[in-house]
Amino acid sequence: MLGFLKKIFSSRNIEEFSNIVNEINALEDSVRTLSDDALKAESLKLRDEIHAAGAPDLFLPRAFALVREAARRTLNQRPFDVQLLGGIVLYRGAVAEMATGEGKTLAAVAPAYLNALSGKGMHVVTVNEYLARRDAVWMGQIY
Repeated sequence: MLGFLKKIFSSRNIEEFSNIVNEINALEDSVRTLSDDALKAESLKLRDEIHAAGAPDLFLPRAFALVREAARRTLNQRPFDVQLLGGIVLYRGAVAEMATGEGKTLAAVAPAYLNALSGKGMHVVTVNEYLARRDAVWMGQIY
């Protein structure tokens, strides 16, 4: 995925995205220690902070860290760094090409969550009705 990103984005963007992933990873231990109720409370707190600041981008690392932990707890699937990179690219309004089995469905959860917290709508589109139903139930556990 990193090679693909280099074709699309400048080295500056790749470095920026990698730094954001590092920030998300740095939050992982503190987020992991939260109880389920505290994790939910963090979402509400984050939503309020985003509305007060009017700049959801400032909260991207924390939002993605919360989603990563929610995925680990509900699905027993921890999004990998490459899935976080894909999520960052999607959040920025670009297209992230990922091969079958690389976790596109899981990568889309974090940007959808951050948009939801900021009050923006978002559509997650898939190619067929079966996948739409499957993914809504599967990823709905995280939301």
